[in-house]
Parts: sequence; C-alpha cells; structure tokens
Amino acid sequence: MSRPGWCAAFSLVCAVAPNVGLLTGARFLQGVAGAAGMVLARAVLTDRFHGAELPRHFAIAAPVLGGVVLSVSTWRAVFAVLAVLGGLLLFAVVRRVPESLPPERRRSGGFVNTFRAMGTLLGRRAFMGYVLVVAFVAAALFTYISGSSFVFENLHGVSSTTYSLIFATNAVGMLLAGAVFSRLAGRGVRLNTLLAAGVGVVLVGALAQVLLVLSVGESLVGTWVTLFVTASGIGLVFPGGMSIGQAVGRMAPGAASALLGGLQFLFGALASPLVGLFGEDSSLPMAVIMLVAAAGAGLALVALARPWQGHGEPAASV
Repeated sequence: MSRPGWCAAFSLVCAVAPNVGLLTGARFLQGVAGAAGMVLARAVLTDRFHGAELPRHFAIAAPVLGGVVLSVSTWRAVFAVLAVLGGLLLFAVVRRVPESLPPERRRSGGFVNTFRAMGTLLGRRAFMGYVLVVAFVAAALFTYISGSSFVFENLHGVSSTTYSLIFATNAVGMLLAGAVFSRLAGRGVRLNTLLAAGVGVVLVGALAQVLLVLSVGESLVGTWVTLFVTASGIGLVFPGGMSIGQAVGRMAPGAASALLGGLQFLFGALASPLVGLFGEDSSLPMAVIMLVAAAGAGLALVALARPWQGHGEPAASV
C-alpha cells in the first residue's frame, strides 16, 4: 500500500479509536505515513517542475483547513476527513503519478546515503537559511492556530460560530496570498523578493498585534485585522521558502524535502504549547511568541539565506 493508503487507514483508526492507547499508536503511525507522503510529494514536484513553474505547485493549506474543520466539529472529524482525503490521494497516485526521477539521478545506499545527503545540505548556509525561514514562520502559524480560539472565544467572548468565521476568513487570506505569489512568480517577479516581502508582512502583522495590546489593550477588530495580515504574510512565505529551498537542494530533493518539512513541524510543535504557559488573561503571550518567531525568520533570511544573492531563482545556478 502506498503512503496515502497507509495514512488513510491509520486516520480511519484514529477517528474510531475507542481508547487512548489505540489512538496514540495509530496517530504515531499515521504521522509517519503522512510525513513520508509529504516528503515524497515535494521531491516529485522538484523532479517534474522547474524555474517559475515550481512555486505554482507549492502551498500550505493543511494546518489552516484542519483548524477550520476543528472549529466546527470534533477532533474525530479531522481524522475522518484525513481518511477520505487519503483515499482520494491513493486513487490519484495510482492513476496519475508515474515515477518522476530519471534512472541516472537515482541513488542507492538506503538510509546511509540519505543521512549523508542531509549532512551535506545542513552544511549549506543558503539552504539552511530558507529552511529556518519556513520553520520559524511555521512556529508563528501553529502558535496562531493553538492560541486564537482562546483569544477570540475566552477573551473577546465570541461564539464558536463567529470564531469559525474569523478563522475561515484568515485562512482565505492565507490561501489568496499563496495564489498571488504563484501569479507574480509566473510573471517573472523574483522568488526571493516575494519571500522577503512575505517575511516583512508577517513581521508587521505580529508587531502590530503586540503594540496593539500594549497600547490600547484587547481589541476584537484589531486582533482580527493584525492576525489576518500575519496569516496573509505566511501565505507568501511558505510557497516561496519551499520552492527556493527545494531548488537550492535539488542535488538531493528527498533529503531537502525531509529537512524542510521536518523542521517546519518541529518548530510548530515546540511553539504551540508555549501559548498556555504565560497566563490566560491576555493575548499578549500569543502575540509575543508570534513576533519572536517572525523575527527569527527575518534573521535567518538576512544572515543565512541572503535573498539579494538570488539563490534558487529560475536563472540561477544552484
């Protein structure tokens, strides 16, 4: 069974699991299968598309769409949706996705060569710069996902239905920003320019939220607007960072994809629990954590990725 098939099967087990033990085991195996599928999918895209075509096929909708499902239903519904999507992906992979890597570019040696390739990529300053940009922005995104329900429902007193509307609106902003990125990249705008703009938007949105809380206190409309801005910036960063990162790491697309995806979710997992550790009477902890993550992305962009050098551009030699 291919990775989408295993992911669908374990997602279904999670959706109907009668106890925590079975849920934990199935969730771990589902995560392994899902992670493998994501790594392979990005590697296949890198094999099949090049230059300005590549960003059109990168987007990150899963976390925000998962949040939308969770905001209108229970956690079991998330796994049910994943099971259905996994089944559809299995059908699509079997019918429409042939082997994408030419024989002359295939590597033997299993895990040893894979980890050797990862070690080589870890030593490439520019590549790690783009990896860290994506990872820090992922931390900001998962902080928003984990903390926004508390901020809007507990602090601002909105209903679960209204919160679902707010979350969905911000998700649409993020997806539209990704579409804008793809359109501009297709028209020849430099990928690094778009990525830097996205990081700048994330920084502006996060800083505005911190300053808003410190100056005027909690504001429903102000929080919604600043988080919408931040989410839109994230929608620019992800396709840019992943496209350039995969281009710079083209010599080992699977290893590059693993590092891009692995650190992205590692940073997100580390940041999410921090929101609840600093009190529950203000949105400031969420805003500060998002600002710190955005600042980390900006630092990685300037100090390591150095976008003015044009790494990963369609005409650049990587």
